[in-house]
Amino acid sequence: MNLVKSYGKCIKKNIDNPTKAINLIKRGFSLAKFLASTFKNKELPPSLNYLNKISLDFMLEPIKHPDNSAFVTIFSPVEILHAMGIKPLLIEGFSSFLSGTYCEDIFIDHAEKCGISDTLCNYHKAFVGAVESGIAPKAKFSITSSMICDGNLNTCRYISDKYKAPYYYLDVPYEYNEYTEKYVEDQLYEIVEFIEDVTKLKFNEEKLKEVIKIENDTKKYMRSFYKNLRSKYFPNTLTLEMFKLFASHLGIGKIETLNFYKMQSEDIKKYSSYKGKRILWSNIMPFYSETLKEYLNLNRNCQLLVCDYNFDNLDEMDYNHPYEALAKKFLKNRLNGSFEGKIKNVVSMAEDFNADGVINFCSFGCKQCSGGTMILKDVLKKKNIPYLSIDGDGVDRRNAHEGQIKTRMEAFMEILEKKSEVER
Repeated sequence: MNLVKSYGKCIKKNIDNPTKAINLIKRGFSLAKFLASTFKNKELPPSLNYLNKISLDFMLEPIKHPDNSAFVTIFSPVEILHAMGIKPLLIEGFSSFLSGTYCEDIFIDHAEKCGISDTLCNYHKAFVGAVESGIAPKAKFSITSSMICDGNLNTCRYISDKYKAPYYYLDVPYEYNEYTEKYVEDQLYEIVEFIEDVTKLKFNEEKLKEVIKIENDTKKYMRSFYKNLRSKYFPNTLTLEMFKLFASHLGIGKIETLNFYKMQSEDIKKYSSYKGKRILWSNIMPFYSETLKEYLNLNRNCQLLVCDYNFDNLDEMDYNHPYEALAKKFLKNRLNGSFEGKIKNVVSMAEDFNADGVINFCSFGCKQCSGGTMILKDVLKKKNIPYLSIDGDGVDRRNAHEGQIKTRMEAFMEILEKKSEVER
């Protein structure tokens, strides 16, 4: 009996009873946090067990305290929120947890019944369905940006209209120069004024500097870990790599995130050099795929290295000029701009990590990824780096074609094996 699936069915049955449904979600998260804190996975080092706990915390806290929370997307200036003690609720993260409890389909369908296009990314659609059903808790406001996803603005605008909660849209130009830096910096000042007006809280710039100091220390340990990952084995799973997105984006600047990366940088030193297959991941992770889990989860013969989203900005920031530092962080993000920038980052990562191959996941509704996959393939082919593009869905299991994924993974692994034999 699948207890998690049964739990998801209980949530589905109560979609018309939002109070009961959100209480079920909170109790489920609380139980998962207790289990992660009490019963450690012996196959994982301490840092990854700790990551399980804090990722659940990052999602549970804003759900428990919606009056002191804000809806955010993965590229939002969360440092400002941390400095003001406001808990960010990650839209994509909430949808991922709905998928993790096997109830994403009812919220996606509910959103479509309410008139949402069936071509919208299901990370956004599942969340809109949760909002429309009254199950997503009402946050004080929303903050998103123009980076990567063209669905951010429409989703936050829709949520704002539904919940009568204001939103701010941070416009991040493609190119970095003194004019675009000033443009983004001015918007960050406006965001602080916006939050002060909505929450009646007073912003303290010294606290923002402290958050950025913590972020700098965190990135120091991230760089140390990735340096060792170039030659060592380290356990990983699709779910854990997704949880690292919660740490590297949602929780960046928090002491818990610093503790995780510090622990991880020490843990990897205990592992030996690695000679097996090394896979670089591009885009988001379909953590529920049984085929991909079989190939990539805790596999000492085929290591899942890192997702490019977790390697988008490791630069130190000038905490004495926090607004300028945040503006630079957004503009110089390796994923900001045209798809060519993303390709350059993937190629650089593949070479740095000595990756044997790259897997790019084209999630349903992600126009940028789907539109650029063949360009990425051509560039990697010229570099003699094997490439696999998988179509699927990061949230909705109904769009996962396990048979097709299995066939393509088998063929991809054969290519990697032949390449390895030639090189030997």
